[in-house]
Amino acid sequence: MTTTWIAGIIARDLDALRRELGAYPDESDLWRVFPGISNSAGTLALHIAGNLQHFFGAVLGGSGYVRDREAEFRRRNVSRRELLAQVDAAAEAVRSGLAGTSDADLTRDYPIGVGGVRFATGDFLVHCAAHLTYHLGQIDYHRRLVTGQSGQIRALAVPELPSARQAG
Repeated sequence: MTTTWIAGIIARDLDALRRELGAYPDESDLWRVFPGISNSAGTLALHIAGNLQHFFGAVLGGSGYVRDREAEFRRRNVSRRELLAQVDAAAEAVRSGLAGTSDADLTRDYPIGVGGVRFATGDFLVHCAAHLTYHLGQIDYHRRLVTGQSGQIRALAVPELPSARQAG
């Protein structure tokens, strides 16, 4: 595992998130919820962006970003344009946070504890990538449910892995 690998995986999934948000024909559908589903695609996008801006930008990169996790789940009817701007800010937070993180740092403790525990930086950054991917899948399912679209947006495309190259 390297910082370049982590950055590549997260960049791939943030690109997929942008495609997901753009695939909703009606912007208001980003905020629809159904019985038994507590979060809309818009809510999940805000949460993903806040999570990455905090853990990569503020904690690793010293960006000064101040997270309001409750607002990530409370805000409604944010425009698609603003959601995409938050995704772009998250991508920049990942780039800048990892720019000052060496591969050797991945074996050291993450600078802060989370949930009352400490862990290696690399373990936590992979957890953050998995967290993004988990919510990306929820957004994909939400889009299909809300819009009736059955098509994929190429989320988790294997050819977009950081190490992908032509076979043969």
